[in-house]
Amino acid sequence: MVKIGILDLQGAVSEHYHITKKAVERLGLEVEVESVRYAEDVKSCDGIIISGGESTVIGKLLHTRGIDKEIKNNNIPVFGTCAGMVLLAKKTDFNQPLIGLMDITVKRNTYGRQKDSFETSINILNQNYLGIFIRAPSLESYDKTKKDIRILSEHDGKIIAIQQGHNIALSFHPELTEDTLIHEYFIKEVLCSIS
Repeated sequence: MVKIGILDLQGAVSEHYHITKKAVERLGLEVEVESVRYAEDVKSCDGIIISGGESTVIGKLLHTRGIDKEIKNNNIPVFGTCAGMVLLAKKTDFNQPLIGLMDITVKRNTYGRQKDSFETSINILNQNYLGIFIRAPSLESYDKTKKDIRILSEHDGKIIAIQQGHNIALSFHPELTEDTLIHEYFIKEVLCSIS
């Protein structure tokens, strides 16, 4: 059975878990959704979701627990939101541990502090969607020579959602909405990666 692991280290883990379960039900698929904390848990997953939180803390835990190596060695697709976007980047504006799966450079806290959080309507996957931004990063640049990179959404001239291969990085928090659109999209990407 296909398994999606919700990385349970910090952030909106339970929210990602519940919306992923809801997305699986809407798609009518037999997909297991499980919280994972260690490399041996991650090894059995077909896809991983990394929620928001403090990217330096999550990055250190990924590295010390060997989760980053497990993801890379097994070519596991990753969907990263907010801090997850930072961790997927090859470079950021801060010296910290990264998984570095995507040829992108990310700027942390582009949208300010917690008090500067906001919601706005965005267009992603050709649909209107509620973007919830909390201390959100943005994409500074990406490797334009890579043919497998696709811009999924922009807001105020900044890239806020990008895909490379089966990996997806978002600035905002889809797990804080009731809309399963993006989680369904990631599940389909995971299924494509193993077919």
